[in-house]
Amino acid sequence: MKQKINKEYSLRDFYLLWSTQSLSQLGSAITAFALTLWLYEKTGSALSTAGLRICTYVPYIVMSIFAGALSDKFEKKKTMLVCDLLAAVSTIAVFILYKTDTLDVWHLYLINAISGLMNTVQQPASEVGYTLITPKEYYQKTSALQSLSRSLVTIGNPVIASALYGLAGLDAAIAVDLLTFAVAFLTLSLLVRIPEPESRQNETQGVLQLAKEGIQYLRSNPLILYVILFMAGVNLIASAFDAVLPAFIIPNPRGGNYVLGIVTSFSGIAMVVGSLFATVMGKPKDRVKVIYLSMLFSLATENYLLAFSRSPVLWGIGQFLGWVFVPVMSTNQNVIMRNTIPERLMGRVYACRNTLQFFTIPIGLTLGGFMVDNVCEPFMRDSNSEVLRSLFGSGKGSGAALMLFILGLAGTTMCLVFGNKLKQYKYSED
Repeated sequence: MKQKINKEYSLRDFYLLWSTQSLSQLGSAITAFALTLWLYEKTGSALSTAGLRICTYVPYIVMSIFAGALSDKFEKKKTMLVCDLLAAVSTIAVFILYKTDTLDVWHLYLINAISGLMNTVQQPASEVGYTLITPKEYYQKTSALQSLSRSLVTIGNPVIASALYGLAGLDAAIAVDLLTFAVAFLTLSLLVRIPEPESRQNETQGVLQLAKEGIQYLRSNPLILYVILFMAGVNLIASAFDAVLPAFIIPNPRGGNYVLGIVTSFSGIAMVVGSLFATVMGKPKDRVKVIYLSMLFSLATENYLLAFSRSPVLWGIGQFLGWVFVPVMSTNQNVIMRNTIPERLMGRVYACRNTLQFFTIPIGLTLGGFMVDNVCEPFMRDSNSEVLRSLFGSGKGSGAALMLFILGLAGTTMCLVFGNKLKQYKYSED
């Protein structure tokens, strides 16, 4: 019993950091979803709403390699606090512009770009921070718990944001965001201790040299590199799907903002189930195989089911099937990286991972929004084919359904090609 208590106490800092940061992430996600609803109402364009995430990810991708090197040079806790504070200032700026009736689309793009830049530095520092306060034997458990919290955020934010936005506009969403930020900021600053790797104290190299070391490490470890590149392909398809989904559900006669929130929450429910499974599952014989097979199942079910269905119930089922194995994938990827990368290199390697794995997200968002607005919707509007109409429907939203089918084909093909490549590599924790 004493040993168990001591082990649980060793996770005290993790539990404090994880719970409060997850709460803050929920607040931020509520504001982001509410802004998406506001912008779609204002523009009616899938590409315009996708632009919010594009502006968040572009600075994140471009600067990640250098930001990771910076995070290895400075204290993780201070880095996280400063980035969180600056992100909160951006939220306050949105609130002021909204209340003075001067909020415009370009304001949101600029503020999202600034927030993305802050996240560029904060994210690798956070990843390393979690690793430094977690005993090695708890890597799989804590990775699964992080997936669980992301799942709960995915469930809660669209429903809560839709309700708050419908009742009180952006005011209530932003108020919740700032309240959760305050809780997380005070907990991290006053209650959580994050140690620093001893090697950091002697780190005298410049940022460019540190960034180069991260790239060199990935080049010398092809297993990690190919897993990252595989996930870049998954993110391309998934981000295009994110851009298409509002254009598919909102204009649908059986859809709308609230239905979009409910359907989106099903992905969070699926991730809770998957996270709970990942928390209790035993050590897989082949973590790499688990990663690519789980993504093959996800991309080969969700897109097809939504493309051919007209029922919100089936949309929810599709979301569930598409996301239920995502936590299993992310847990196994996280364990591989934590067990393989030396602590002193983690910040810069995670940052290189961010650039390589996430650079496809703005491409996917742009591609998905462009294809719906300028290719698929006009094509379905002008088409007289009864076959296409029976498959994808008619009216606004039918082009988005066609695009979902195209994404299903692309995702299945990508997983089969990369899966065959990943079979060549074996990973061992022995």
